[in-house]
Amino acid sequence: MGEQNYTPPLGTGDTQDYDRAIRIWTRERRWRSALLQATTPVAGETIVDFGCGTGTFAVMLKAAQPEVRIIGIDPDEEALAIARAKAEAARVGVEWRQGFAADLEAGTADAAVSSLVFHQMPVVEKARAFAALFQVLRPGGRLLIADYGRQRGLMRLLFRATIQRLDGVADTQPNADGILPDLIRDAGFVDVCEIDRVHTVTGTIMLLGAKRPA
Repeated sequence: MGEQNYTPPLGTGDTQDYDRAIRIWTRERRWRSALLQATTPVAGETIVDFGCGTGTFAVMLKAAQPEVRIIGIDPDEEALAIARAKAEAARVGVEWRQGFAADLEAGTADAAVSSLVFHQMPVVEKARAFAALFQVLRPGGRLLIADYGRQRGLMRLLFRATIQRLDGVADTQPNADGILPDLIRDAGFVDVCEIDRVHTVTGTIMLLGAKRPA
């Protein structure tokens, strides 16, 4: 496998409580809906959900556009078991894989998405993951990220009191300092832009978009 360092759900590995916490504390419906709109899945496409976790967004994508091939990849076996159950309950077909971005085949996806993953990774692994996602995408492919970004004012205080207590400071502080757009550009992406920002009681979740050059 590729990247070896990652923080488990809630910083503790308590996967069973992860969905409830995300729903209560992050205004999940708001930012997931915005991410889905930004992704705009098109029939016939292949979309990779990197760090798919318990599969909520991968299932949303498939339900929104049944003619899209969805590949959900995550290193956490327990999270993937929950993801499979969600897909079965929703009666949608998603390809679930245990692994990291570097384990995906190059040049096979039209879009790559990721939500609430990068803030849990060391900077070196963040950079490696963006580089791997660049390779996974076909020329012209798009990247959509929803994650904690630059934190300002009250949002920075809330982020410190919640996310950094759960996931630690070392991996999360670069996100709070606004590193993600630079890492995305360094990986070779262009047209890096902020699509939306959602203020929550755990800090600001930012939606970022970018493209692999055509």
